[in-house]
Amino acid sequence: MKKLFLLLFLSLTAQQCFCWGFYGHRMINHYAVFLLPPEMMVLYKPQIDFLTEHAVDPDKRRYAIPEEGPRHYLDIDHYGTYPYDSLPRKWEDAVAKYSEDSVNAYGIVPWWLQTMLVRLTNAFKEKNQAKILKYSTEIGHYIADSHVPLHASSNHNGQNTDQKGIHGFWESRIPELLAEKEWDFFIGKAEYIKNPADFIWTRVLESAAAADTVLKFEKELTRTFPGDQKYSFEDRNGITIRQYSSAFTKAYDAMMKGMVERRMRQSIYAVASFWYTAWVNAGQPDLKKLSNKEFSAADLKEFEGLNNSWKSAPIKGREHD
Repeated sequence: MKKLFLLLFLSLTAQQCFCWGFYGHRMINHYAVFLLPPEMMVLYKPQIDFLTEHAVDPDKRRYAIPEEGPRHYLDIDHYGTYPYDSLPRKWEDAVAKYSEDSVNAYGIVPWWLQTMLVRLTNAFKEKNQAKILKYSTEIGHYIADSHVPLHASSNHNGQNTDQKGIHGFWESRIPELLAEKEWDFFIGKAEYIKNPADFIWTRVLESAAAADTVLKFEKELTRTFPGDQKYSFEDRNGITIRQYSSAFTKAYDAMMKGMVERRMRQSIYAVASFWYTAWVNAGQPDLKKLSNKEFSAADLKEFEGLNNSWKSAPIKGREHD
């Protein structure tokens, strides 16, 4: 089953790398479905293909609108040193202190997640199936991004330390190589999050604290690893590409003591728990009795437009990797 799952998603993975990679984001949303209670599974399980495939829509939107990029990260080290108390946790306070343009320039993922939670909660209240599914897929993406250490660092791709490419290495290469055979995604059940703002800020701070380790260990391993064995030419979706070798990838993962698997597991739990929290906050509506079960013409046009922009347009804003 796992092998078939891996082959399916590798076949859908784009040639470029994104936050968690297309494979990682799809896997996170996919497994999150199985943490939900039966009352939610009646909707989410039959729609698992949509929730999985559209988990990457926010990344595709980065090719369509410039406002999208900052929603995926927070360069929190711009605001001093851990725990970055100079940065207010409330949006209004942060904007009042630094200006909206400045806050946007360094990323807004913890605040954007709270906006998305309100949207998803309202979709449940409206019993609007199309909106529930759309916002569920997208909030899953942003939650997963907040768990990536280099999404909480201004040195987001090792560009300041001669480590360019480490972003995609950590969040794409490692899971694609190891998830099928070595990782465990039997996690438990979604739980109600009493304070979503505190929850997500905690995860962002965890990511920020781990960023130095991500960079430091890659440097240390590079110094000791045979130089001609760090990279290899391997097949990816029928294309031969140069990438970090399997041996280097496994050695790096071992140095980090399973950090990538841990953060992916935490992402899956968080995504399911945010879905569950939105449903509870909306009054636990009966998901067997929903309206707007078909996506509108505008929705379908948006999905098509995202695909077209991603395939043909340059990215708007900074690259992740």
